[in-house]
Amino acid sequence: MKNRDQRLKQEFINNAIYRLDVHTDMIKNSLGQLSDKEIWQKPNEVSNSIANLILHLCGNITQYTISSLLGGNDQRERDKEFSTASGYTKEEIFAKLTEVIDKAKTIIGNMTEENLLKIRKVQGFTYSGLGIILHVVEHYSYHTGQIAFFTKLMKSKRLGFYDGVDLNVKNKK
Repeated sequence: MKNRDQRLKQEFINNAIYRLDVHTDMIKNSLGQLSDKEIWQKPNEVSNSIANLILHLCGNITQYTISSLLGGNDQRERDKEFSTASGYTKEEIFAKLTEVIDKAKTIIGNMTEENLLKIRKVQGFTYSGLGIILHVVEHYSYHTGQIAFFTKLMKSKRLGFYDGVDLNVKNKK
């Protein structure tokens, strides 16, 4: 049973890290289509720019993994993630994102079964370590989709995330 639990833990961790990598590549692809000015454009007054979404992801992932899972000091300033209107090039903002993602992947990769089950409070919510990792991956995926959608709207072109992959292949029994 212990060996099975260890395999299950490792499978969960491997898939969480894989998803973070896939979405990071999608964001990199999207940023590659845009200028430094375009990453700060907002589609309307109630929406966020791509740069704001990336700053928001950095803040959220830092709060949930570094502050909560690792037990670090929570210094997040959430309102700044949305009120910042400039200050980073697309290369700088992507470097900031990848630094946070790399730290998060290291923390997730080193989780023990005990830490995955430990209950913590983060951002006013109560989650196990598993719940925190699920939140981080889901939240990253959600905003990656927004970034891709807005990029497609601005550029009127496909982003080619699945070029070379036949997405019509049927499941085999």
